Amino acid sequence: MAGLAATFGSGAMTNSIPDFDEAKLFFVIGSNTTAQHPLIGSRIIKAVQKGARLILADPRQIQLAPFAAIHLRHNIGTDVALLNGIMNVIISEGLYDKGFVEERTEGFGALRSVVEKYTPKVVEAISGIDAGQIEEAARMYATTKKAMIVYAMGITQHATGTDNVKSCANLAMLTGHVGKPSTGVNPLRGQNNVQGACDMGALPNVFSGYQKVTDANVREKFEDAWGVDLDDKVGMTMIDMMEAAQKGELKALYVMGENPMMSDPDTTHVEIALSNLDFLVVQDIFLSETARMADVVLPAASFAEKDGTYTNTERRVQLSKKAINPLGSARADWEIICEVSRLAGYPMNYACQSEIMHEINMLTPSYGGITYTRLEERPGLQWPCPDEEHPGTPYLHKDKFAKGLGTFMPCEFKPLIEVPDDEYDLLLTTGRIYHHYHTGTMTRRISILEREAPKPFIEINPLDAKRIGIRQNDLIEVTSRRGSIKAMAEVTPRVPPKVVFGTFHFHEASINLLTNPVYDPVAKIPEYKGCAVKIRRCA
Repeated sequence: MAGLAATFGSGAMTNSIPDFDEAKLFFVIGSNTTAQHPLIGSRIIKAVQKGARLILADPRQIQLAPFAAIHLRHNIGTDVALLNGIMNVIISEGLYDKGFVEERTEGFGALRSVVEKYTPKVVEAISGIDAGQIEEAARMYATTKKAMIVYAMGITQHATGTDNVKSCANLAMLTGHVGKPSTGVNPLRGQNNVQGACDMGALPNVFSGYQKVTDANVREKFEDAWGVDLDDKVGMTMIDMMEAAQKGELKALYVMGENPMMSDPDTTHVEIALSNLDFLVVQDIFLSETARMADVVLPAASFAEKDGTYTNTERRVQLSKKAINPLGSARADWEIICEVSRLAGYPMNYACQSEIMHEINMLTPSYGGITYTRLEERPGLQWPCPDEEHPGTPYLHKDKFAKGLGTFMPCEFKPLIEVPDDEYDLLLTTGRIYHHYHTGTMTRRISILEREAPKPFIEINPLDAKRIGIRQNDLIEVTSRRGSIKAMAEVTPRVPPKVVFGTFHFHEASINLLTNPVYDPVAKIPEYKGCAVKIRRCA
């Protein structure tokens, strides 16, 4: 990706959480914000109550819907068409920021030639959204100065996830809604330190700070610091690893704080792949479904049992102090890694966390000024922060993009890989609910949360329920081409006709037994948000 879109290789918000309080318009697409990011969701609601406007693009009637000035209930997987349709209106009506486009971007002609085909009427036929609503949303977003795009996994978890992200970036640049307070493109990260993990190189193609492993100068810097020779080859993604394990090409796997037996698509395939390994190590705070398959389990300390830093969704690095010493034989992750490395023949001689942060300061330009000393004195620093005199960066791209000009990267609409047919006549989409988190490894051990959401369920529209003969709380079987699960039916208009919704929190009905393992060709993120299923009522 290039220009603004390059930011999303890191998945980083361009702006800051306090910017939500002053924004005048939110375009929320692919984010059930109140369920997945409730503190940010509450800021959006409070801002709307003070006069801001909300454009919501979501097929479901989520909790934000009553606060929306416009609710675009588009067909699942049609995000690119919808975004192109909005840009078509903005360009054809001359509502784009001509000065910003001319001075700070390139490739506008290519964008215009692509989106001119996506008239509101054409997009209505693809997305199911009334052409008039598309026009109204386009005018509202383009003409409001402090307008923020907010998205989450409803945008990225598609085989076209990269195109979806590029299209969001195109829209922000087209209107000049970037490089200013309370604007930008703001992907909400799904876990408390997933931003920090990516920042530190937990990706197959980069070292820390998104420094490419294929860059000889970058490799030389890290080789000098670590005293080793480093490979220039891009590593495997999780999808690649599972395929290689099933073929017998990958012999061992070390899993940290991840539960692929619940979180990866087509769980049957994952189980076969993990079973085919010669050696599986899992490092976690609880015995997850994946840890139960491991040859060795390394007990890790929880957040409350260790010191360290977290980098949150707004790029803010924050210091965390332990409240208690680790229980039992648990140890901090860095201590475990250092010990494993020492036994493997490469000593890592760090005495404490601050020494690790010092190395990060030396090798990672965007973290150069984020020292433990400074973090002790303030509530976090936002990267990029290149030196100790720098105050941190509350919003990105203020005067220019990282590469100079922002490049428009127009995308054509591509439909879902798997669509309903005569046999599998419904479309399943997945997500989270407010009371539980991811695979339930932590939240399902909390009695209050279990009381509020104790059982797996499948949302089904009343029209589909009547057609199939399903009533509220009936036990139903949901089947895809990859497997079947049983869960309780929740008959609700929250989902549109021909669509059903389930979560991946419950091991009793693991929704990812059903999901399609096709993935985005660039980011390698699976298409969790759409696969064909059929439903029957259990006797």
